[in-house]
Amino acid sequence: MTQPAVQPKGNDKIWSMLCHLSALTGMVGIGIMLPLVVYLAMRQESEYLAQNAREALNFHISIFIYAVCCIPLVFILIGIPLLIGIGIGSLVLSIIATVKASDGECYRYPLTLRLVH
Repeated sequence: MTQPAVQPKGNDKIWSMLCHLSALTGMVGIGIMLPLVVYLAMRQESEYLAQNAREALNFHISIFIYAVCCIPLVFILIGIPLLIGIGIGSLVLSIIATVKASDGECYRYPLTLRLVH
């Protein structure tokens, strides 16, 4: 599910790819902060970059919320496989989004809360 193509210009593809790949750092702060900074700094300059940064930011926030909700479930053992599933899903979807961004497309993550518009 991709949105209508907006042509990237300059370094837009690189910044978009970095926004999606920031989830792979393993640190929540960087995973959320990089797309947030890119979105706030460059949303007026490039619609393509704004779409990708917004999607990455919404995805990272959603993953964080899902993981926090699973933490109490660890005590009844169902949270462990859920957290593993969230981690693997996050990894796979981030890679897919990065490949789509490198092709000049805007990837729309599934099961993502659209908090930033």
